[in-house]
Amino acid sequence: MEDAGQRSFELWYRQAYPRLSTSMLALTGDRDLAADVTDEAFARAWRHWRKVADMATPEGWTYRVALNLVRSRSRRRRVEQRILPRLVSRPETAAPAGEVWALVRDLPERQRQAIVLRYVGDLDELEIAHVMGVTRGTVASTLFDARQRLAGVLATPEIAEERT
Repeated sequence: MEDAGQRSFELWYRQAYPRLSTSMLALTGDRDLAADVTDEAFARAWRHWRKVADMATPEGWTYRVALNLVRSRSRRRRVEQRILPRLVSRPETAAPAGEVWALVRDLPERQRQAIVLRYVGDLDELEIAHVMGVTRGTVASTLFDARQRLAGVLATPEIAEERT
């Protein structure tokens, strides 16, 4: 027989998983990494469900765990790439929305995270602040700077010519 905690986790998981998974894919551009960090974040949420369920934003906690895992694995990859020779090159996975997301991946890390959390994860500024461990004002400023930077890149003549 299921208990109420398991049922509440399952309902929340079904609702939250697709957005977190898509957010991590948009952030990393790597399907395997996105799937791994998403699955691990939800496994940790399940392990600590009694505490996580009582949080103001369980989804925000899960995003934070996933982002921390992305950072950790990125650091490990950089070390491996320096130490181990490349044996096989892996094709790059296209970002979910195409060329614009390739531009998003070129943004500085904080701007890239804020854009993905806002427009893919559909988190509001307060939730993003919680996930990223910054203030709401920092999130607003970061999103503004990222939008300005993207607008500048999209307005360049080379990109406009490629689209026609």
